[in-house]
Amino acid sequence: MTIGRGRALTDLIAAGERSFSFEFFPPKDEAGETQLWDAVRALEPYRPTFVSVTYGAGGSSRGTTVRLTGRIARETSMLPMAHLTCVGHTRGELEQILDEYAAAGVHHVMALRGDPEAGPRAEWTSTEGGLDHADELVELVAARREFRIGVAAFPERHPSSASLEQDADVLAAKARAGAEFAVTQMFFRASDYFSLVERVRARGVDLPILPGIMPILNLQAIRRQGELIGTDVPADVVERISAHEGDPVSMRAEGITQAAELCQELLDGGAPGLHFYTLNRSKATREIFEKLDVTP
Repeated sequence: MTIGRGRALTDLIAAGERSFSFEFFPPKDEAGETQLWDAVRALEPYRPTFVSVTYGAGGSSRGTTVRLTGRIARETSMLPMAHLTCVGHTRGELEQILDEYAAAGVHHVMALRGDPEAGPRAEWTSTEGGLDHADELVELVAARREFRIGVAAFPERHPSSASLEQDADVLAAKARAGAEFAVTQMFFRASDYFSLVERVRARGVDLPILPGIMPILNLQAIRRQGELIGTDVPADVVERISAHEGDPVSMRAEGITQAAELCQELLDGGAPGLHFYTLNRSKATREIFEKLDVTP
């Protein structure tokens, strides 16, 4: 079920429907673009609520992101949500990018502070005439009254945050600034997600929070990424995956099984849906859907 221009994700969830969504990133070459569109076409039959396209640090993929989201809007039945970050942009440049999105038929934006170009653990550097916080970007986008707005959430502590409580304060501020829903960073314990939801609800904010899912297909790669973004790979997860070391086929199958178990626990516990980090491939997501009995 896609979100129409006038229908918010909150309306969909209030009607008792679940949201399934997918995230892609701008490819670097023609082969990568072919792979991306193969994934888009393979996942389109699942009728996602939306698909998001990431935005490179400092605007490095700005043109590609605008082009891809516009193409998804024109050539598919799916609703594209474009990422937008504060990194390296003035207010005027951000307004210009929003103009480009609107002209391309894209009216849903994932508003993010974004990571410094040196990575999420690097010190934040302000841009003269720009914005320093995601809630400021949400306010800027919301003032235009032509975009629906999503934001990021962190079940585990953001690398630049002092505490989980501060993370919840930040998410609540983004909701009050005009965000309609949030998507979490990847995580591997359902309890981390549900604790985040409780912290946000305790602040009087009823923002739908979609859990972000990335199956472990390569343990070392996930560990490296987790260290960068502050996501822990629990010991029991490592143990189950490592039991298949030396057999990449069975190791991959175990990663899919664990992701499906996490998804089921989240849905059973009341999560409003699932957001899949696809890495521009469709197979793993489709395999998880098969285990969850989700059909096109």
